[in-house]
Amino acid sequence: YTTPYEDFGRLTYEMWRACRLVVDPGIHYKGWDRQKAIDYMASNTALSIHEVTTEIDRYIGWPGQAVSYKIGELKIRELRKRAEEALGENFDIRSFHDKILENGAVPLKTLERIIDLFIKEESSKPSS
Repeated sequence: YTTPYEDFGRLTYEMWRACRLVVDPGIHYKGWDRQKAIDYMASNTALSIHEVTTEIDRYIGWPGQAVSYKIGELKIRELRKRAEEALGENFDIRSFHDKILENGAVPLKTLERIIDLFIKEESSKPSS
């Protein structure tokens, strides 16, 4: 991020994602009603009320979906770090992302095996 505004945008989305980790189990485990979830998200994000209510209605109808996004993000960050450390200067972010997206939605254990194979294949290529 090259400007404070870009970084603010990143932080805004991080707050939204963090709130999802509270709201989803709040609704489906703690028994929050719709209004409590709306109030929490409206108080802790920069989203408009329209965006908040749309998101809350989605979380109500799709238990676990909001939490799964963050779990996927954390796994992809872990795999990226693994690939960066293993490949060093030969790590190519575009190739990594192509490999992540290549097979569509797959279980995280499968994605881990795919990236381990990617690392092995990239390691065997001559250095550029």
